[in-house]
Amino acid sequence: MDGAAAGPGVLTLLAGTLTLRPYVFVFLAAFLVAASRDLGPGRTAGFLGWGWLVAFAAEYASTRVGVPFGLYHYTESTRHVELFLANVPFFDSLSFPFLAYAAYCAARAARGTGRGAGAVGLAGVLMMLLDVVIDPLAVRGERWFLGRIFYYPEGGVYFGVPLSNFGGWAVVGWVIVGGYVRAAGRAPAGSPAAGVGLYAGVLLFNLALTAWIGEWALLGAGILVHAATFLVLYTAAVARRSAARAARPGVRPASASGGGDSRG
Repeated sequence: MDGAAAGPGVLTLLAGTLTLRPYVFVFLAAFLVAASRDLGPGRTAGFLGWGWLVAFAAEYASTRVGVPFGLYHYTESTRHVELFLANVPFFDSLSFPFLAYAAYCAARAARGTGRGAGAVGLAGVLMMLLDVVIDPLAVRGERWFLGRIFYYPEGGVYFGVPLSNFGGWAVVGWVIVGGYVRAAGRAPAGSPAAGVGLYAGVLLFNLALTAWIGEWALLGAGILVHAATFLVLYTAAVARRSAARAARPGVRPASASGGGDSRG
């Protein structure tokens, strides 16, 4: 076979992935820095590898049998420009680990702990809520620099996205975070603050692009959903801290202090 007829090499395709999707690698770099300080380098590598593996398996299955995200197809219009694994762009599965980590940090900040089913469950929900903005924006990729890279053959009721997609995101978030928590065996020793910042950065980036392409209804829905979520989580966090203070030894209600009658 003539070697000149072969397609681009892996390094060339990786370079093309970086050129086409620089914003993904900015968020990935932010994840690596934040998670290394929070979880430690080894656990960060484990989170990245596990998250990518779960996401790739989910995407591979969804593009064939529609589980867990619902049936969709990549157009493969950039196959000879960026790296694909089977029919899935490499960059797309690579996004899930940092989105899952950001959601996990937001859940930890809200609950005050990174352990237990509550933290894992909330992380999956928060990751799904990011997709309330991300996926409807992505299906309009031809109107911004993403390009038209995928489509849902049957469309969807939420700005062109099927509701099954959001259920799939929650499940994938639960599996990524839950698998990490089970394997780590202990709560993270670091602070989730940088990861919360990453969550906010991803959200604001997607909201800004939504405004840029003039999708005002989608923008309003995204802001409303996340504002309501923030309000609920903030209220719950305040109540949790108040309950913890009240439960400390030696802390009594004001009416119980002072002893008896002060008259002689």
